[in-house]
Amino acid sequence: MRSATTPRPGALVDPVAALTEQQAARAARQIVLPGFGDEAQRRLAAARVLVIGAGGLGSACVPYLVGAGVGVIGVVDDDRVELSNLHRQIAHGTADIGRPKVDSLAETAARLDPGPRIVTHDCTLTSDNALTIFADYDLVIDGSDNFPTRYLSNDAAQLTDTPLVWGAILQFHGQVSVAWHRYGPGYRDLFPQPPAPEDVLSCGTGGVLPGLCGTIGSLLATEAMKLITGVGAPLIGRALLYDALAATTRELPYTRDPEAPTVTELTDYERFCNGPGGGPQGITSADLTRMVREDATFALLDVRNPDERARLRISGSAFLPLPDLEADPALTIERPDEFPADAPIVVYCGVQPRAMRAVTLLQERGVENLVYLQGGITEIAQVAPELLEAGTDD
Repeated sequence: MRSATTPRPGALVDPVAALTEQQAARAARQIVLPGFGDEAQRRLAAARVLVIGAGGLGSACVPYLVGAGVGVIGVVDDDRVELSNLHRQIAHGTADIGRPKVDSLAETAARLDPGPRIVTHDCTLTSDNALTIFADYDLVIDGSDNFPTRYLSNDAAQLTDTPLVWGAILQFHGQVSVAWHRYGPGYRDLFPQPPAPEDVLSCGTGGVLPGLCGTIGSLLATEAMKLITGVGAPLIGRALLYDALAATTRELPYTRDPEAPTVTELTDYERFCNGPGGGPQGITSADLTRMVREDATFALLDVRNPDERARLRISGSAFLPLPDLEADPALTIERPDEFPADAPIVVYCGVQPRAMRAVTLLQERGVENLVYLQGGITEIAQVAPELLEAGTDD
């Protein structure tokens, strides 16, 4: 049930004094829209928008922001372009593989229109830098692909009173909404608690329909433009749910949670999303690929069953099946004397639940610096197949 209607926000930014001749010519087809006009276009030219994520949603969203004439667009992402990205992350090309996604996306934006200023933040958004980065922008679009960043973005936006347009995609479904605490509920009101880590699928393990990225990415850009210009009714207190297979949309109204704790500071979002006690820590397939590329010191531990390992494994990994760990409470692993105490041991399985279980058991038995591989060998096979080898009996 809807709560009482909240005041509808007006235009987010003041307009620039005038458009250049080229800006006006580029935007001619939107300036003539009913209720839009020159003033709305001048507001877009004055706006500063931060996009979190240069992947599927970011690479669809940013070109539309550029084309619309947004004056300053920041992009934050620490990832590199991979071959498996290209079916859906259309701002990147084959020649960009290995490059920072923010650089590739910035070049795509500049080819479309060299006028807007593109600011690249080649880093991970964290509790340490989020408030500083957000302070330079009028509006934030969250196109990230993980729950810690979504909760971090929500909280940082609330603390800085910044409107946040957020979207999420997986397999055949997408979601879009707007969180602006001054006017309505936020991401935490719709999702008070993150799902259990073992229930979370990534695009690498669950898959994603490529056109879905374009659909949701363009909706993110549209919501941002509505907020900037004051045109239309933004998705505040409403989530738009899209089912690509059924070609249907539905609206989910939601309100503020009266029992939600007040956000007063940023916290450890990885720990929050890993559940009570912090839970095991994970790294992504991109992290592992980067560690290999940088020749970092780490060890790999395969906890799958022998028949799975016999088919395929990550090169250089040791082997300790999870059933053996569960059956023998005394069973553990020891670090070789020459292995640095602070070097991580990366535990992997088919996807990730068994690896998380193994990490928990080994931590209880005194083993430190353990992490699990998110998406497991299934995601590595898609992202970095060069790390795999045919299995042999151990």
